[in-house]
Amino acid sequence: MVELLVKWGKESYQLTLDSSSLSDPGSCYHQLTSELEEKTHVPVDRMKLMAKSKGLWKGVLKPDTAVDWDKAAASANGTPLNVLLMGSAAQLTGPTQKTVFLEDLPPEEIAKVAEPAGLANLGNTCYLNSVVQCLRAIPPLRQGMAIITTTSSMNNSSTTTTTTPNHNPVHRVLIQALQRTLEQLDRQTEALSPFPLVQATKLSFPQFASTGPHGQPQQQDAEEFYSAILNVVANETQGPHLLQAALPNTLERDFMGAANVVDALFGLQMKETLVCDEVPDGQEPPVVSYDLHRKLVCNIQGGGAAAGSSTNVTHIAEGIMLALQEGRIEKHSTVLNRNASWTRTQRVARLPPIVTVQFGRFYWKATPESQDHAGVKCKIMKPVTFQSTLDMYEFCTPQVQAVLGKARKAAAQAEEDRVAKKIKGMEPPNDGNNNNDNDKDNDGKPKAEPMETDNTTNTNNNNTTEEEEDEEAAALKAALAMSMDTEPVVTDAAKATNKSADDKVIEGDEDENAPIGPGLPPNFQGIYELFAVVTHKGRDADGGHYMAWVKAAHQPKSVTKIGDDTTQDNEDWFVYDDDEVSPCKTEDILKLKGGGDWHMSYLNFYRAKK
Repeated sequence: MVELLVKWGKESYQLTLDSSSLSDPGSCYHQLTSELEEKTHVPVDRMKLMAKSKGLWKGVLKPDTAVDWDKAAASANGTPLNVLLMGSAAQLTGPTQKTVFLEDLPPEEIAKVAEPAGLANLGNTCYLNSVVQCLRAIPPLRQGMAIITTTSSMNNSSTTTTTTPNHNPVHRVLIQALQRTLEQLDRQTEALSPFPLVQATKLSFPQFASTGPHGQPQQQDAEEFYSAILNVVANETQGPHLLQAALPNTLERDFMGAANVVDALFGLQMKETLVCDEVPDGQEPPVVSYDLHRKLVCNIQGGGAAAGSSTNVTHIAEGIMLALQEGRIEKHSTVLNRNASWTRTQRVARLPPIVTVQFGRFYWKATPESQDHAGVKCKIMKPVTFQSTLDMYEFCTPQVQAVLGKARKAAAQAEEDRVAKKIKGMEPPNDGNNNNDNDKDNDGKPKAEPMETDNTTNTNNNNTTEEEEDEEAAALKAALAMSMDTEPVVTDAAKATNKSADDKVIEGDEDENAPIGPGLPPNFQGIYELFAVVTHKGRDADGGHYMAWVKAAHQPKSVTKIGDDTTQDNEDWFVYDDDEVSPCKTEDILKLKGGGDWHMSYLNFYRAKK
């Protein structure tokens, strides 16, 4: 057999000639032209075949041209023989892939590439619409709910009854309505009416069915609906099989006692420590207890002096730390044998894959002078800034900080090695000898000075260039030393505890390899990325309007930065104003800090960053 490489315009084709036809010029010509006609659609009478490799024919190949193929193949040393084909095709070839127009696709396929669908407002149901759009962006939660809705459907078609603990048929209907709503949103681009979900919500929680003086539905609190949904799903998603369905790649020990899907995804195990202020250190042992929370609260201190603190909170980290430093309580002291003042603090002992932060924008204000009501619900309008990421390090216990610190040191070392390699590439090679052999060529003669890029031979310019390189390397090393500072940023609220982050890490028996939560990525450093926000617009706590802001599932390959900030990507988001959906950017999300009549963040959803 003889291998041929035939080039036709910009295309190349590899052909193989059978050994049986090589001795017969006519048979060989017929086989070659037939295969080329099949591949290129060039008719035989239009073909002009010319040899490019030596040892073949001269001019254009004819049916009776004798060619010594074996000799030519031997001279080619195993490489294909090159042949040039000239001639135009009899017909144009169509595209290799069929062009599909968007309007020709089914609705479920259009929904994958078009803007997502919104939810119709059925009368002050924006609180429900905004939360549902945020839950839509949490696949593990949907996977857990899908298992119980499938099981429920199977049970309804047979005599088998479910064995889920604390099963409530009404709550199961609510979960099925929520799951169907999310599935329908994925399959269509037109706005969806959430009527079944609204009815199931009012059936499960009558407080959401309250109406005004004229019978119109009243506005509800989005956080109350969110917490109610999580409570229902938590009661209905208990069991190891549901946990594995939601987080399939999680080891059993990493669940750390989580008994349901909600606690595995959102549960923060909080370590509460009570320390007596009136007893010297060591005489009254601290009281330690553990509790489970499904959100963090950002205390923005809108109540003034009534809230018991004068801290001016301007950043989300300060508000979270202030909420964890819950101040002083009065409790019995066994040493003093009387009630004494105790300081209560909380820290996170188990991290979830999803962290929800509620901004404390609504509070109750008593009105003892009023004869109509005992108090009113007020809204705090002050701005509280946040970034596209949230660092949980300073909110955690020393045990969790030890694990996070190990991952951070490893990442810092990897970055240090990368920069060190870059610096090394800027330095001249050194073989370790001290006899300046690098300054000599192979003949032992001094090497010539390197040529300047501007073709000058001024040695002063050479020295200047080397000095500039040395200065650049020194500046890069200095920047490396500064960037390798892996200590967390400690806010003023954290400093109020009179303990540095280093003191927290070294005390106690910390295991750097201990599990710190289910569903977390490998080498997790405690950084969470913002992916959804529920905002409230309006000055009335019992009115106003809720909207959802959700990060797009698919991001462009190249993402710009936000202004001069090189640390935050300006990624694609969608804003859900009930049935109206519009694209936006990360820079628009960061403007939801409050301080005016514009939308301000109320619920922030973060997920563990890989």
